[in-house]
Amino acid sequence: MVITEQLKLAFDYVQFTDRHVFLTGNAGTGKTTFLQQLRNQTFKRMIVTAPTGVAAINAGGVTLHSFFQFPFGPLVPEMLTDVLNPDTQVKGRASANVNKYVKDKIRIIRSLDLLVIDEISMVRADLLDAVDEVLRRIRYNQEPFGGIQLLMIGDLYQLAPVVTHEERPLLEKYYETPFFFSSKALQRTNYICIELTRIFRQSDQKFIEMLGQIRTNHIDEDTLRQLNSRYYPNIEQNPEKGCIILTTHKNKANSINQNRLDSIKKKSYFFTAKVEGTFPEDIYPTLEELELKEGAQIMFIKNDSSIEKKYYNGKIGIIESIDDEGVRVKCQEDDEEIIVGRETWENIRYELDENTKEIKEHVIGRFSQLPLKLAYAITIHKSQGLTFDKAVIDAKAAFASGQVYVALSRCRTFEGLFLSSKIDFSSIKIDSDVVSFNRNFQKKPSLEHELPTAIHDFQKKLIIELFNFNLVEKRLSYLKKIISEHQESLSEKLPDEIMTLLNALKIDISDIAQRFQPQLSKLIDSQDLIENNSVLQEKIQKASAYFLEKTDNIIQTASSLEIDSDNQTVKKSVKDAYEKFIDELYYKTACLKACLNGFELKSYLNIRALAVFETEKKKTKKTISESQTAPKNVHPELYKQLKIWRNQKAEELNEPHYMILPLRTIEEIAGRLPVSIEMLSKIKGIGKKKLKLYGMEIFGIIREYCLKNNIPVEDYEELKPVKKKNTRQITLDMFQSGKSIRQIAIERNLTPSTIEDHLFAMVNKGILDIHDLMSQEKIDIISHWFSVMNDFSVKNAKNALGEDFSYNEIRYVMNMLQSKEKDF
Repeated sequence: MVITEQLKLAFDYVQFTDRHVFLTGNAGTGKTTFLQQLRNQTFKRMIVTAPTGVAAINAGGVTLHSFFQFPFGPLVPEMLTDVLNPDTQVKGRASANVNKYVKDKIRIIRSLDLLVIDEISMVRADLLDAVDEVLRRIRYNQEPFGGIQLLMIGDLYQLAPVVTHEERPLLEKYYETPFFFSSKALQRTNYICIELTRIFRQSDQKFIEMLGQIRTNHIDEDTLRQLNSRYYPNIEQNPEKGCIILTTHKNKANSINQNRLDSIKKKSYFFTAKVEGTFPEDIYPTLEELELKEGAQIMFIKNDSSIEKKYYNGKIGIIESIDDEGVRVKCQEDDEEIIVGRETWENIRYELDENTKEIKEHVIGRFSQLPLKLAYAITIHKSQGLTFDKAVIDAKAAFASGQVYVALSRCRTFEGLFLSSKIDFSSIKIDSDVVSFNRNFQKKPSLEHELPTAIHDFQKKLIIELFNFNLVEKRLSYLKKIISEHQESLSEKLPDEIMTLLNALKIDISDIAQRFQPQLSKLIDSQDLIENNSVLQEKIQKASAYFLEKTDNIIQTASSLEIDSDNQTVKKSVKDAYEKFIDELYYKTACLKACLNGFELKSYLNIRALAVFETEKKKTKKTISESQTAPKNVHPELYKQLKIWRNQKAEELNEPHYMILPLRTIEEIAGRLPVSIEMLSKIKGIGKKKLKLYGMEIFGIIREYCLKNNIPVEDYEELKPVKKKNTRQITLDMFQSGKSIRQIAIERNLTPSTIEDHLFAMVNKGILDIHDLMSQEKIDIISHWFSVMNDFSVKNAKNALGEDFSYNEIRYVMNMLQSKEKDF
């Protein structure tokens, strides 16, 4: 196939940008061939889908409904919420709950770069929006389609989406049209349309021009007159040899085929298909029970899989003989007969290769049969994608937009076209929404000129995302929230440990990354070719090394957290939040490692995709449900012994574990070593009832542990509560010892703003001098702003003065000025 400028442009946009592409064009312009070549050449991870089973088999992919597990029927917002909700079952419809996606499906989606949708003209807007919803949920990415690029292939002037009378009012509440381009998600993107104009199917320029006029409903009377010159009133009864009738309805096509076969007074031969695995009947490429006779006109329905390539999909011939060797077919353009054997069609499912992590096409079913069907007649719908040397067009009953164009464009030449009924203007139905859509896209600027910018923007987006840690911080903040809500069921020290981790993440990573972003953007924009920008590449290498070290530190700290709970619901919630946080950290570290030697698009995309699987390899083996390790500052062996005793007692009495001894109580016992009944009674969680039921057993375990480890029992006295020091005084003492606000915040597991609050409170009390916290220059600048603007709004002052001034500094000066006014 000749690679035209339009085909190369389409390939470059798909390969080197993230722009969504709608690839369209007349029948025979090479859309299907482009997909086949893209599959072999792209370095992006991709899957191929289509709206129907037959279209999916032809494209070598899967249906949208099967891959995304959608039920059939409307998927408008009011129904989609129920369809995707794990706790809701829509009556009469299967659930597409994303929580029930198998592990492989989730991994494929999270590692995907490109989603191809063939025959996009048949995809409804609500289906495309449902795809968007699932992709955003599974990828934790709120960009349209979860940040995955779409390649949509099809011709809007051919087959339209199916909308029943019952569905139409429901769809009209949400969408201007049922076509894919009315999708809310797609309308939020800057997608492009590339129309292929060079036709490979036909070579007669006049016929090509005629088809172009019919496709866009710009046909004039002269063209219609010329078209109707191919009208032959009785052609259906006496068609030329090798001619096939294209009709609008399936029943008529089946009737013509069976009647013609019955008229041949020869022996019938029956060939039964061999069906293996999963291969639904509605996607059978031909009849399961195929009846053939010598002299019957047939059509090949598959390309010859042998190296001889003697036939192709749509080639027509006559059966010469049927014997033990096979079915012998003679085609008009061939000198020799073709001996036809069985061919196999495969139904696939996308799976992951566990070794390479590549997306593989796993065959789940096969259909083996002679690649033949009777070819006296075929529906216009089934003829899509085929090419005929001779065809009779029966279009008088055309009911759908684009049907007449599809039928006429199946013919290779104008001379091979025969009309069984005349065509008038009303027969050529073109949807006005399609015409309007194409008119708008023709006004778009030159895509050739936009390509370099699109390539640059894609690479810029990837680099900016690399140094964005918002999702990591969001995951940790959510873990902190879950732990705070269930403190009573978790270790007492855990909230402080998480706060320390969050402070370190903000100070060492998030804040620095945020300040780095403007500098990074400026460097990226300083040169068109990002990969050749040496200054930028050096900066990327250094930043990757810095943030990699810091994220590794966070991972080490997070991996040492000891999380356990008696409450199974709490345990699951904390585990899920913890694992999402860890997953995101490992994903980020894998991406950072990819740029230690600089940024290169192909290798980065590959490593970014594989980073999804790094989380599984490196994730800590410890699980919350299996944790037996003792928290810090307790005797680990005693902690373990008490926990084993508690669990056995719970099973013996058929009681929940926490009803015997909560984990926090075990933790306190293992930390304080109460060696008398009196001391034990003062442990939180040991009431009179527990003391009476289990006191002696617990005390026995403690004493035995102390004796075994040479811990003198008589040396332990009852621990008296220590009077807590004022929190502001602690902060002041640390500040006066020479520690910075940032250091104090980390050590005390508090935010820097809280530490500032403590210190400014000490200033107000006269204990600390204001100049210890801020310079006179800062005081003067803030004072000047308030006096000039006469606006005592801390927020407005902060916005005007910028990041160099904190809220506490501005608030202090404002209060000082207002206090002076009152004194005056």
